[in-house]
Amino acid sequence: MDVKDIHFEKSPSVKELVGAYRESGFQGTHIGQAAELMKKMKGEGATIFLAFTANVVASGLRGVLADMVKEGYADVIITTGGALDHDLIKAYEPYLLGSFREDDAKLHQEGVNRIGNIFVPSARYKLLEGKIEKVFEEVSKEKKVVSPSEIAWEMGKQIGDEGSFLRQAYEKNIPVFSPGITDSAIGLQTYFWKQKKENKDFGIDVTSDMKQLADLAMNAEKTAAIIVGGGISKHHTIGVNLMRGGLDYALYLTTAEPWDGSLSGAPAKEAVSWGKIKEKGEHVTVHGDAMVTLPLIYYSLK
Repeated sequence: MDVKDIHFEKSPSVKELVGAYRESGFQGTHIGQAAELMKKMKGEGATIFLAFTANVVASGLRGVLADMVKEGYADVIITTGGALDHDLIKAYEPYLLGSFREDDAKLHQEGVNRIGNIFVPSARYKLLEGKIEKVFEEVSKEKKVVSPSEIAWEMGKQIGDEGSFLRQAYEKNIPVFSPGITDSAIGLQTYFWKQKKENKDFGIDVTSDMKQLADLAMNAEKTAAIIVGGGISKHHTIGVNLMRGGLDYALYLTTAEPWDGSLSGAPAKEAVSWGKIKEKGEHVTVHGDAMVTLPLIYYSLK
């Protein structure tokens, strides 16, 4: 195959642009391959595990993730507690756009928290406190110890925003697993909630979701993963697929590098050595900011 120059007489559609990327080289080729793989995993009816980190939900990618859930590009969601935080807050109040070069001491004095060039006023977490208390009230009516997926389910039930991935998951009956849920504002609010005498026995059992998650992997004819970022979301996804002999398809979108041996930086091919992706499994790793790469890949399929 020859390397082809990207050239259009007039502005191309997203599909045309990504198609041209396929034969352009570098990460453009990987973006084109990623679109083909995403189309294939859905077309072949694979059970799709959609995994992502909190930062992408703080950004405008929240809407892309909600669209993907709505349009059937997720059968299982695995994410961080922070992703639940951001999705809940943004269902009611927006985040603000700033810059990477702000005076952080000044922001702290003004009660503003920075995520890259995205600003989150501290008042947003006061909003979260009120909303999550209503979630805790509902999930604890029948039992005092609940799973992360039950909390996520109730959050999606109470959120009315169609741009919320939790809401879309609730409407599509898609489970949301968050194995590190206590490492988040929700985890902090759990601590505050338990300080009230009547709530002292409330708890979150992060192990209670394991059987449901394992059953989804083990009972699937084929499994696929779309993994945005790294950390616990990524490892929980590929780890549960180890039990079935590995993923059939895997798409990684990352900015992390492999040279420090980190899980976040490990390319898809490394997971083959662990049996987390099948030896003959199809996989693509795209290096680049998912804020740019994921919308290109996903909307080229629309």
